[in-house]
Amino acid sequence: MDKIIIKEDIIPEIEEIMNLYEDVKWYAYTKDKIRLKNAINNSLKVLTAWDEDKLVGLIRLVGDNYTIIYIQDILVLENYQGQGIGSRLLKLVLDKYKSIRQIVLMTDNTEETLSFYKKNGMVETADYNGLAFVKYNLG
Repeated sequence: MDKIIIKEDIIPEIEEIMNLYEDVKWYAYTKDKIRLKNAINNSLKVLTAWDEDKLVGLIRLVGDNYTIIYIQDILVLENYQGQGIGSRLLKLVLDKYKSIRQIVLMTDNTEETLSFYKKNGMVETADYNGLAFVKYNLG
């Protein structure tokens, strides 16, 4: 993992972004590459992980930068998973935004994601007597 470099506010080329999202099978994002590129360009913060000139990971945030941030995406190429890259990206975000009252994310309900986020110091909303709602527009 020492060879992996984290870069802040470097927006990769759309082909690199598409490769990363497709590799982790986030096809809902890759249906419209212009929309995906615009979403990343308009994020509050983007951190990327690089193995030399190869994009291997990304975390992006949306929010107001004062009271709330939302971790919209955190992903690592499948062949690079399990090397601590995702944890490193998440830790950088949690450290950088430790003064923000709410750091929120929504993810798949799997043992793997539950374990990953708990291992990295996050808790379920129920632990704060919270409840989350979502409305998807899939059209």
